[in-house]
Amino acid sequence: MVGSLSALSRAAGAAPVVLRVVLGVVEAAHGWQKLTVMGPANFGGDMLAGLGIPAPVAFGYVVTFAELIGGLLLVVGLLTRIATLPLIVILAVATVTVKLDIGLIAGTGAPMPGAELDLALLAGLVAVLLLGPGRPSLDHLLSIESTVPSQQPATSVR
Repeated sequence: MVGSLSALSRAAGAAPVVLRVVLGVVEAAHGWQKLTVMGPANFGGDMLAGLGIPAPVAFGYVVTFAELIGGLLLVVGLLTRIATLPLIVILAVATVTVKLDIGLIAGTGAPMPGAELDLALLAGLVAVLLLGPGRPSLDHLLSIESTVPSQQPATSVR
């Protein structure tokens, strides 16, 4: 058992890469859907206006391109920490404005899912913000990031 745990510890450096790539694909897919299916103006005019968001059509475009471009940046690991920031804000606002009344898990017949996915995505984005892109990433290749999170357990000070 100890041997398998040490093997997992050696693989811990892959965690930021897995997180950023999966989150990037999800975010880019949401942006792509808004761009090609809903249309940014329709998303803003229908969804955001109904939530009382000011300048809803303009924010429809902002959200669409932030999700699409931010997601793609996460996938390749370029400007990773910066790319997470607007995505975190978008998800936080969406969670508060849309999901607060629905709850964590939506009841039967609810108009949409609860906040569980939004909160999981938020937690993942915050983890990427704190951990950085991991390797491999364009951030490391271009020397934007030069460190990798420590894989050593923290030692306690007595």
